Amino acid sequence: MAEWFDEIPQAARDYIAGRRLDEVECIVSDIAGVARGKAMPATKFARQASFYLPNSIFLQTITGDWADNPAGAFTEPDMILVPDFSTATAAPWTADITLQVIHDAVDQAGNPVPISPRNVLRRVVAAYAEHGWRPVIAPEMEFFFVARNTDPNMPVMPPMGRTGRRAAAKQAYSMSAVDEYGKVIDDIYDFAEAQGFEIDGILQEGGAGQVEINLQHGDPVRLADEIFYFKRLIREAALRHDCFATFMAKPIEGEPGSAMHLHHSVIDAATGENIFSDAAGGETPAFMHFVAGLQSHLPAAVALLAPYVNSYRRYVPDFAAPINLEWGRDNRTTGLRVPISDPAGRRVENRLAGMDCNPYLGIAASLACGLLGLREGRMPRPECTGDAYMGDDELPMNLADALDLLAEDVALRDVLGPEFCAVYDSVKRNEYKEFQQVISPWEREHLLLNV
Repeated sequence: MAEWFDEIPQAARDYIAGRRLDEVECIVSDIAGVARGKAMPATKFARQASFYLPNSIFLQTITGDWADNPAGAFTEPDMILVPDFSTATAAPWTADITLQVIHDAVDQAGNPVPISPRNVLRRVVAAYAEHGWRPVIAPEMEFFFVARNTDPNMPVMPPMGRTGRRAAAKQAYSMSAVDEYGKVIDDIYDFAEAQGFEIDGILQEGGAGQVEINLQHGDPVRLADEIFYFKRLIREAALRHDCFATFMAKPIEGEPGSAMHLHHSVIDAATGENIFSDAAGGETPAFMHFVAGLQSHLPAAVALLAPYVNSYRRYVPDFAAPINLEWGRDNRTTGLRVPISDPAGRRVENRLAGMDCNPYLGIAASLACGLLGLREGRMPRPECTGDAYMGDDELPMNLADALDLLAEDVALRDVLGPEFCAVYDSVKRNEYKEFQQVISPWEREHLLLNV
């Protein structure tokens, strides 16, 4: 173990701290953002040179079904998993001393597997590097604590707080509301510290039991890794306290949905300066081009930012979710917000992504739109200074329409990778077809005896 142990982060070494490491989990993200892989004794991990998984894991739907392979025969060849030791982190909720390690997927010739979500994000970051740019992102994660729900036919309910009452809605930024499930928050902090993650802040959002966690800005791949890890961390913390944590876009009827707001800036790799600000501190043409790219290509990218039928239930007018492509300075009704900042911190916040999206793919899609804007040199439409909630709908309102727009945007597909986009389309259309065969309570209530 000594050789690879020297390559892992200090937080992982501190977690082991002289204890015997029992197990290593070798994981990759599938299309949905679910961790797939294998666990093995640490002694075997140290001895084994190669790890394998079939590439069919990227054709598995959220229901466990298999989508058609756009590349042809369903032969399930093995991929080689290459450990990225910089991602090694504790799994502090396990009974044994366990580390998780994210792996990169390469084919048997050593080339990155283009349909692996982490490789898709790496592809987009590399496209920025070709221009001498380095993208920086800062994510905000919204999610709900909910009461245990073991029967899918029953509605999801807010959790019971320490007062013995269920969490209440419309308590945004309330410290007392956060204290209602303070023990879960304490475990989230403890787990994050053990894993070496820095939380920028935790606050109560507008929904009943809805919380937001902000992360520090940084490298897109590293932060996507952290979100990938955080989802599991948060779920495990909730389970310790007899509740669930859910990242569904809209888990509770009548409550707001959960977003993954993404703040973007772009750094000149040679100078270290933010290309969105000029020497005098003003906005540059590059800043405007980036906004224009988001406005032009986000309709096609929505298929990745809102990947499930439930995702579109968050896109409700006047319900705390901007469903428009307007941009504005410090205007939370716009889909594209420019927060107050100094010139070095000038950034664009994309408020359209749902927390249910795969973090690698959501970040990749959003960055790809901005990159296309920088390449195309367009200007955005005029800034919205009023209530953008009152504007016209500009985004697809269901998954099928979103997939059609993605299929039509050749430029965006080229940045993300045509092979990946074909697989993504196949997986998502399979999921949509499965959903279309489900009859909802609303249909039974209103149509059974009335039509």
